[in-house]
Amino acid sequence: MPSTHDVIVLGAGAAGLFCAATAGARGRRVTVIDHADEVGKKILISGGGRCNFTNLHTAPDRYLSENAHFARSALARYTPADFLTLVERYGIAWHEKTLGQLFCDGSARQIVAMLVEECRASAVEIRTGSGISKVHHADGLFHVSTSAGPALAAPKLVIATGGPSIPKMGATGFAYDLARQFGLKVVQPRPALVPLTLAGEDALFRELSGVSAPVLARAGKAAFREAALFTHRGLSGPAILQVSSYWRHGEPILIDFLPDAPADWLLSAKRERPRSTLRRALSEALPDRLAGALGEAIGVNQELGAVQDKTLRAAQERLARWRFMPNGSEGFAKAEVTAGGISTAELSSQTMEARKVPGLFAIGEAVDVTGWLGGYNFQWAWASAHAAGQAI
Repeated sequence: MPSTHDVIVLGAGAAGLFCAATAGARGRRVTVIDHADEVGKKILISGGGRCNFTNLHTAPDRYLSENAHFARSALARYTPADFLTLVERYGIAWHEKTLGQLFCDGSARQIVAMLVEECRASAVEIRTGSGISKVHHADGLFHVSTSAGPALAAPKLVIATGGPSIPKMGATGFAYDLARQFGLKVVQPRPALVPLTLAGEDALFRELSGVSAPVLARAGKAAFREAALFTHRGLSGPAILQVSSYWRHGEPILIDFLPDAPADWLLSAKRERPRSTLRRALSEALPDRLAGALGEAIGVNQELGAVQDKTLRAAQERLARWRFMPNGSEGFAKAEVTAGGISTAELSSQTMEARKVPGLFAIGEAVDVTGWLGGYNFQWAWASAHAAGQAI
């Protein structure tokens, strides 16, 4: 006979561990199962190894979902300040890097160690190296068979196995397969916070690999003002990763290379420095290699004083709305997170429990809630895990 627990959590990442600790602290007998050989692998590589564990500016409008309001309840009930209190209780030093992003001063391992200790204090059992071979529901219990150890059974099952982003870390689409097995809809998963690739005429910019500049990037109605980075395959950097979550195949990315430039700045440069060139004017605000490439692409090579005003206005407009047409992205291999996932229409926003399958919960990246770059996805992991852990 399988051993009986109160809760089985599938996935020992950020959401899974925090949910297990939360439920365990309420007296629930919890077991966490993960196929990886250690817990929190994605946490360890996050933030350059320092874990951007939350963002002070967390708000529902900084998340993508088919239901824009779904995340509101969980985020309101477990805030960045709540998680920060836990971090400080463990004496973990932290700093705000930029835009509300909080990082460990030391190592991401401190966050993993904190979560593991929270689980230990709540008598949570963690089983690593346990591939899940079968999950089914019978007699009021969820039965889980694994590749290691005896089968488990519990009236509550939490899906916290994340999405397929960064498969080299062991990530898979297991959560979606399991959701579909129980009749839950899945919003088509796609890579998010991911570099974009360029081809055709845009491929000319590959010669700028390694060059970055602060820009305003747009995709659809979304706009982000951060750095863009040219790569040997296309575009990356924070601004591009941000808009990638909103970008769809066949749509352009618009870049304003001079977001701080005043109106008619190029005409002013013509009046003040008529012997200057477009490239020289651009070099005052942009890296020289980028200024050269943009100037060459626009094709204005003579001195500014010899160029018609309408030509300079057209150049200004192009530089403010430079149109790139990505032919794709670098895919799940390079995506920081997955957009899409288990449909929020299937879940209670209060408890994260499946409406049609009592006792089944889904949290974290497995759900169709995706945050901006900068700690927002970790805060969703903590908030959704806390909502489920309090309800179990």
